[in-house]
Amino acid sequence: MKKVSIIIPVKEINGYIRQAMEHYACLEYEDFEILIFPDHASGEEFPHTRIIPSGEVGPADKRDMALEYAQGEIFAFIDDDAYPRQDWLKNAVVYFDNPQVGAVGGPAVTAPEDDVWQQASGKIYESFLCSGGYTYRYLPKQERQVDDLPSVNLIVRRDVFEQIGGYDSNYYPGEDTKLCLDIVESGKKIIYSPDVLVYHHRRKVFRQHLKQATNYAKHRGYFAKALPQTSCKPAYFVPSLFVLGLIVGPILSFFAPILWYFYFAVIMLYLILLVSSIGRTGSFKVWILTFVGIIATHIGYGLMFIRGLCSKELLR
Repeated sequence: MKKVSIIIPVKEINGYIRQAMEHYACLEYEDFEILIFPDHASGEEFPHTRIIPSGEVGPADKRDMALEYAQGEIFAFIDDDAYPRQDWLKNAVVYFDNPQVGAVGGPAVTAPEDDVWQQASGKIYESFLCSGGYTYRYLPKQERQVDDLPSVNLIVRRDVFEQIGGYDSNYYPGEDTKLCLDIVESGKKIIYSPDVLVYHHRRKVFRQHLKQATNYAKHRGYFAKALPQTSCKPAYFVPSLFVLGLIVGPILSFFAPILWYFYFAVIMLYLILLVSSIGRTGSFKVWILTFVGIIATHIGYGLMFIRGLCSKELLR
């Protein structure tokens, strides 16, 4: 049995961490340890866990500290606001029997206990109109080989992690995109498995959700230039094209009134696709929040992606 080190970077020990410990205690895997890296010591203790104060450094630096303190031959990276399903490690470790596999990850599904504001955020990310072909990051989908997975649920061979030099702390958020690119370029595979599942507490709509989404957009826009191998993909440009269409459409229609028909037809098609992409939500309030949230996310993401794309250096 391979020893696994679960690595959790965090600003401080919080309620999500305390809740998650109940789930780690139920893992269907015996040989694991948990390392939590808060900024400062808190005096709290948990089973199977070492709490190692890191100082006030970023998540990438905290995760890199696994090379110094962790004992496992596999590093399981997860966020402080997420917790694993019982079979998380058991399902993940079997993939490492293949020496060509450098990393494994799976979906980060919205935590069922989240409130309606968080559930709406989850539904936004689950919508194909919002996430396109990347909905597998938020819902269990077919197993596949991928080139980019987020660190909320990313399990990596220790020797591969060490070989590529760990995370690049110059990138945040987006350090996981760089790490995955390094893994792929080292000749190893990254496997997405629907059974390697964690539950993730979402940010509340609208302010917290949009802050997160637009921050991702800025960095993805910059990555489209800096890391085009995995970030210069048509799907990432679509929200920006949508925003440009919203702005330019009325201007062109003013000079050529017949274009108004085309403009409104596109808007109607967008709204039809939006409604069809939401699916079941369990409550009308979540549905309405999701409907408005997808539109707001498209506009915010589109604008900030352009900002990142036009930036000469990485935006913090």
